[in-house]
Amino acid sequence: MIAEIVAVDTPALGDRSYLVHDGRVALVIDPQRDIDRVLALTAGQGVRITHVFETHVHNDYVTGGLALALAAGAAYHVNGADAVAFDRVPVRDGDVIEVGAAMRVRVIATPGHTFTHVSYVLETARRPPAVFTGGSLLYGSTGRPDLMGAARAAELAHAQYASAHRLAASLPDDADIYPTHGFGSFCSATQSGGVSSTIGRERRVNPVLTLDEQRYVAELLAGLDAYPAYYAHMGPANAAGPAAPDLDPPHTAGAGELRRRIEAGEWVVDLRARRVFAAGHLAGTLNFDLDSSLATYLGWLIPWGTPLTLLGQTPEQVAGAQRELVRVGIDRPAAMAVGDPAGWSGGRPLRSFQVADFRDLEAVRQHRRVAILDVRRDLEWTDSHIEGAIHVPLHALPGRLAELPDEELWVYCRTGYRASVAASLLDAAGCLVVAVDDDYGRAPTAGLPITAA
Repeated sequence: MIAEIVAVDTPALGDRSYLVHDGRVALVIDPQRDIDRVLALTAGQGVRITHVFETHVHNDYVTGGLALALAAGAAYHVNGADAVAFDRVPVRDGDVIEVGAAMRVRVIATPGHTFTHVSYVLETARRPPAVFTGGSLLYGSTGRPDLMGAARAAELAHAQYASAHRLAASLPDDADIYPTHGFGSFCSATQSGGVSSTIGRERRVNPVLTLDEQRYVAELLAGLDAYPAYYAHMGPANAAGPAAPDLDPPHTAGAGELRRRIEAGEWVVDLRARRVFAAGHLAGTLNFDLDSSLATYLGWLIPWGTPLTLLGQTPEQVAGAQRELVRVGIDRPAAMAVGDPAGWSGGRPLRSFQVADFRDLEAVRQHRRVAILDVRRDLEWTDSHIEGAIHVPLHALPGRLAELPDEELWVYCRTGYRASVAASLLDAAGCLVVAVDDDYGRAPTAGLPITAA
């Protein structure tokens, strides 16, 4: 049998893990925390995991590697240069690991995303080599080099360039590339729309392989923007060896307990769709729509360690949020409640705020003064923004509420998701807010004046 490579997508974080098997034995590369997904795949395929590989100590999610290796009785391969607190099979540049009778994995040191990053080349009969590049060579991009600190970013950017060229020089054009990052992950220096690629294609289109080194490094560093604050906690958690997550439901809170938690400064998060939340919600709750980037933005904004309660329309909605959140190290919600805000409020009045689009914003500007708040990131703002808008990136908003004018705030982002989160933060703080739930690309056609870079 030709070795089969199965991608295990985690769209909310923009990452992929990989299950590779020959019909009997399997290896897994960069597994996410919720390892039950991988175990279900192997059970369905009738294969046994014998090896688990990490390309690097991850900065954007809590790994499931150690827990999966223990559950499967597999060897756990991590770079021998990584300082970790658990037993592993150390790998080094040039090592070759036999997996079953038909597959072998060759280790190539590819520093750049981290200092100890490695890639794995799968060699097997009847197919070209496949390289699992983690956060090194991505589709049309590379992993960002600044997660070890801004002071080391230039050094790692040069290392990233050398690593990409090493891969391109040592592998044939038809070698398939399987990166972990690059599908929306903030670990990617830039994003691309590709779903597959080869070494040959990347030679033609990837800036790291088409530009000279100095230009690549300069453009890479100039294009870096903010990344989630929770990244600071991922490396230490992964070096310590995280256990499998506990996905059992938390206890159910009544209206009185919800109110006490809100008044104590805890986070009570409503998972419902943003327009539904805006129409009526429990005062003091925050809205992170489960259908989008919940883990990224909730993990980014919540003060680390703050007790968290989840509100959903169904138990399945809460369970889905739990699964998303354990991937970024938010392991156990303090409580949950299921139903609707009328039941959660205990008879207290609900809050609501208006939802609008860019045409509404242009219309209201014609007859009265409103403040416009842009919560996109710095590079988005620099590229273009609505003339006269105030700029406070969403991740900075909780600490900068006092800077905002005491007037009606119309808040926008690129697609409406961040604007809805920001609107819920502002509403909880007692501000008069309107959430612009619209695509920023429609702002000029709505007649709004745009300041372009």
